[in-house]
Amino acid sequence: MQSGPSQHQEMEVKQFQNFLQYYNKLTELCFTDCIHDFTNRKISTNENNCAIHCSEKFLKVMQRVGVRIQEVQVMQNEGILGAPDPPK
Repeated sequence: MQSGPSQHQEMEVKQFQNFLQYYNKLTELCFTDCIHDFTNRKISTNENNCAIHCSEKFLKVMQRVGVRIQEVQVMQNEGILGAPDPPK
C-alpha cells in the first residue's frame, strides 16, 4: 500500500504551484502596467497591445532565466563552477 504521494506526484504539484505563481505575477504586472481606463467595459486597442507585449516580454525573460539556471546547474555538475567561497 502507498502511504502518501509519490515523489513524482509531489514534483508535479510543485511544478503546478510554480506555474500558478508565474501566471499570477504575469497577470498582476501586465494588468497594473496596461489597464488604466475603467470607465469602459471594452479593452482599448492600446491596452490590448500593451498587455500582449507585456506578456510576451515576461515569458521571454522567464525562458531566459530558466535557460541560464540550467546552464549554471550543468556547469556545477561538471565541476566547472566550484562551491561558493565561504564567508570571511
